[in-house]
Amino acid sequence: MGSEPLFPLHHRWEVMPLGEVCRRGGGNVQTGPFGSQLHASDYVSDGIPSVMPQNIGDNKILYTGIAKITREDAERLSKYRMREGDIVYSRRGDVERRALVRKTEDGWLCGTGCLRIRFGDEFVYPRYAAHYLGHPSVREWIVRHAHGATMPNLNTTILSELPFVLPPWSAQVLIGDAIEAYDRKLDLNRRINQTLEAMAQAIFQSWFVDFDPVKAKIAAKAEGRDPLRAAMTAVSGKADAELDALPPEQYEQLAATAALFPDEMEESEVGEVPKGWSVGTLSNFASFQNGYAFKTKDWTDSGHPVVKIGNVKPGIIDLSGCSLVAHETVNGLDRFALKKGDLLVGMTGYVGETGLVPALYSVAYLNQRVGRISTVNGVSDIGYPFCLVRDPAYKAYAESKAHGSAQANVSGKDLMDYQAVVPDAGVLKIFNAQVAKIINALLSYHEENQSLAALRDTLLPRLLSGELLVADAMAEAVA
Repeated sequence: MGSEPLFPLHHRWEVMPLGEVCRRGGGNVQTGPFGSQLHASDYVSDGIPSVMPQNIGDNKILYTGIAKITREDAERLSKYRMREGDIVYSRRGDVERRALVRKTEDGWLCGTGCLRIRFGDEFVYPRYAAHYLGHPSVREWIVRHAHGATMPNLNTTILSELPFVLPPWSAQVLIGDAIEAYDRKLDLNRRINQTLEAMAQAIFQSWFVDFDPVKAKIAAKAEGRDPLRAAMTAVSGKADAELDALPPEQYEQLAATAALFPDEMEESEVGEVPKGWSVGTLSNFASFQNGYAFKTKDWTDSGHPVVKIGNVKPGIIDLSGCSLVAHETVNGLDRFALKKGDLLVGMTGYVGETGLVPALYSVAYLNQRVGRISTVNGVSDIGYPFCLVRDPAYKAYAESKAHGSAQANVSGKDLMDYQAVVPDAGVLKIFNAQVAKIINALLSYHEENQSLAALRDTLLPRLLSGELLVADAMAEAVA
């Protein structure tokens, strides 16, 4: 099974089962410890990290919420410890996802529910192996061969039979580094997007949760200082000297924004809010629409994408792998057509998960149990609802309203009844304008990443077939 290459090969490079590749290099494919060897009670707050399936990201180990074991247990289970250059898989669920073990993770444990690939020293270049194993064709092979009707299950036998192309070491290094250059650009864009969303949330927190500009005015009045200047500092984060250095037009614009915030607080049903503001719900800012109930028989091999629950990924909707419907099926369903900047929310399963719709290359449609939170002007005035629902508190609220023993479900009414402060219309307009710029940047970086990822995924077959030279691939990557 492992001797037939998954890609056309120009060179006479070896193709062999992955398990044989590991054996030749002195490595192996093995599972992590079984549950009987490591119990939930063995985990500690401070110790050696143990990588579980939930810690396996896209070619990297996710540190959030990682379990830890004592040094004594790590020694007892030393055969399961990872080395730099190993690759770790989940045995169940998203079995095609893998993570390359970096230097900082050397000595960590390959935990229960995981598989570890070890190639040996200077036989397989880890970066080449990681990118080879991450190619969509290889991932599809793994999913296709994994056992399990309801949930895929991967084992050492299946993984050991995977066809693996083994170029000479020098070619592995060149290919691995060329593809890594694309991954670095992708990762940089992801981190920029995380920073951009954090910026939007910081402004939202300051203006509409902590009421910093209002409280700055109140404090300034009590201390005999200029309330407007105090609010300008709170809005901009600039000290007095920096405010004075602003160009006149920018200074006046900032002063006009600060002037919109009141200088008093008043009681409400949720505590003190700025005077003149009120307390409402998400429905004060947006409307809600559930998706269309497409049927299983509607799915086709080509046509229009349909966004289902599984596509609602945090932040930005994942349009890859969408089910498709024919053009005839969506006749008369224009009101369910999606547009760039729509804000979608999961209503079943992972309730309260939210994401923006990116640019669409074909008209996409909304499936049932996915809700659309929309505003009159789209991206221009979606900023406040976006920040409101992207706060973790919103997801926690949605989960608290969900019902159903087999699968959590939440209603559109409950999702829109989420409590929110209703600010002055002028403040809201300025905030939405600022966040619109951030949302457009978020979508732009995401779209660039979609193009980069598609280009990256064409590299491996082209490099292995000889269609593309490594030097040309590197030049494209750094362009």
